[in-house]
Amino acid sequence: MKIVSMIARLLLGVTFLVFGLNLFLHFLPMGPMPTGLAGQFFGVLAASHYIYAVAVFQVVPLGLVLLAPVIVNIDLVHALMAPSGLPMAALVTILWILVALRVRSAFAGIFLERVQD
Repeated sequence: MKIVSMIARLLLGVTFLVFGLNLFLHFLPMGPMPTGLAGQFFGVLAASHYIYAVAVFQVVPLGLVLLAPVIVNIDLVHALMAPSGLPMAALVTILWILVALRVRSAFAGIFLERVQD
């Protein structure tokens, strides 16, 4: 499990580093703007510059806790508006889970209630 977690951590880090930096540096072709609700959603993110805040969370390694809501947003966008990206979103989610399982003790304060005597 240790090797699987390390591979997942590296793949997750590279994925968010590359796609986060691409929002600033534009080194990967983005392709045409999605149509429908996905296009409108992305248009609002771009017009409001909110996409840059998301990109910072992808590039700066602030931890799994900050990546979790970004990944949930990615999953929901692809599940509800742009299903063509769902396989990649699922892969990122699986990678996050593998890494989070490895360091689950760090989440104890978030998910477990501590009883004070």
